Amino acid sequence: MAKTAKKPAKVKKAAKTAKPAPKRAAASAAVKKPAPKAKPHPTLSAKAAAAKPRLPKGPVWQWSAVDTAAAIRSGAVSSVEVTEAHIARMAEVNPKLNAVVVDLSEDALKAARAADKSRNKTGLLHGVPVTIKENVDYQGRPNPNGVPAQMGIIAPSDAPVVRNLKNAGAIVLGLTNTPEFSFRGFTDNPLHGLTLNPWDAEITCGGSSGGAGAAVAAGIGTIAHGNDIGGSLRWPAPCNGVVTIKPTQGRIPAYNESAAAERPLLAHLMSSQGPLARSVADVRLALEVMSRRDPRDPWWVPAPLEGDKPKRPIKVALAKIPDDMEVDPAVEAALRQAADHLERSGYRVSEVEVPDISGVWQTWCDIITNEVVVMQEAKMLAVTSEDFHKAWGGMRAKAEMLDLAGWMNATAQRSTHIRAWQLFFEDYPVVLAPTTVKPTPGPRDDTVSAERVREIFFNEIRFISAINVLGLPGAVVPVTVHHNQPIGVQLIAGRYREDLALDAAAAIEKRAGMLVRQLWDRMS
Repeated sequence: MAKTAKKPAKVKKAAKTAKPAPKRAAASAAVKKPAPKAKPHPTLSAKAAAAKPRLPKGPVWQWSAVDTAAAIRSGAVSSVEVTEAHIARMAEVNPKLNAVVVDLSEDALKAARAADKSRNKTGLLHGVPVTIKENVDYQGRPNPNGVPAQMGIIAPSDAPVVRNLKNAGAIVLGLTNTPEFSFRGFTDNPLHGLTLNPWDAEITCGGSSGGAGAAVAAGIGTIAHGNDIGGSLRWPAPCNGVVTIKPTQGRIPAYNESAAAERPLLAHLMSSQGPLARSVADVRLALEVMSRRDPRDPWWVPAPLEGDKPKRPIKVALAKIPDDMEVDPAVEAALRQAADHLERSGYRVSEVEVPDISGVWQTWCDIITNEVVVMQEAKMLAVTSEDFHKAWGGMRAKAEMLDLAGWMNATAQRSTHIRAWQLFFEDYPVVLAPTTVKPTPGPRDDTVSAERVREIFFNEIRFISAINVLGLPGAVVPVTVHHNQPIGVQLIAGRYREDLALDAAAAIEKRAGMLVRQLWDRMS
């Protein structure tokens, strides 16, 4: 049983590791600049003369993206110094984790030098180190998506999310690991091998953005790019004790010029690009940068990042767990703790039943599985490993194979589900829900059996995958650590109301703290 720190507030009931870069002296410590030798002008006040840019506390690689950008902008530290610190951190921890599988250190240092020489330092992420998931186009690099047979696919241009990050001044340290075709919830493939969780090698780092989650948690980059079609941002986030937002579909533009064909329609409508970071503030910053327009995505929506504020106190629905889901006591305690944090921050939390989460999940499973079977399955199975076959077989077994009429009915049912949730948000603008209802599983649990795959996706992470078919935004924030493993919760809001989900996540974070600091203490 989990130990509860406080009595909760009353809730109403209704393959190859990247080659390490050489270590650089003092890169893992806070950078200190000598005070200027020039005497201040006599007309300046003593206070103004003594003022100088301040550095954030702690080692450079532990700084937030917000603080790092501010320190570089003020001249307190250079982009080169910051980049060198992150490269040194990557050399220290990545050989064990295998989170970054393409080392771009040399290119990163060149970009950092150019950033320091530039007269234009207005980019929101000017000089700030980040990582990119190796399943989107990065100009001039292969886009194998975890599949050895696809190493010959070279990206002719940067994907929109990469372009937006670079245009904001971000420095790309490397590309992070993903499972074959980014289709498993566990990050392992024959091309680069298994990525480990920095908290515990005996539990998964999640997937498919597992390399991204492990990297940013361990201190490699301030922001990690990932994407999510069935939980690939919101599953690695709690596994690694970090924050994320799966944006509304259309918020962040997406396109891979290297792709041989367009994605099927519903797969595109259920997929989102997004950031993982160590704090809610950094996720907000990354979302603002990533969501800039790109004309190559016809589904991009120019929606504002901030909407009208609901009447206060904001009502939060603590989602009732369906009776057929087995919930671990530690997860139940974390949900109650999160509800307590929200109540103490001025929210009003009620435990209520949300609209048909099980039916929503089944619609997601049926739609995505049938599209893959028709459009991709044969080609994927021809070039993937036995582990992939086991994992995919387990998911396929839970789906209903549909004829054309069945397919049309399933896609029509999606609209019914979205409408029900939108009406629900009229009463409860935010939903507090679990990420997983069980402890984090082992690093290859989806290869145990088809039944284990169904158990993971339908029972354990049902509240994650179901949200994709709705196209809704969902934030994840860590709440507690149980048996040295982080536990996070999910905040779901209405379409294009990422701000409401992140506001609630920030309220929880303010009281729970930034849990990766516990990880760093253990790693040191």
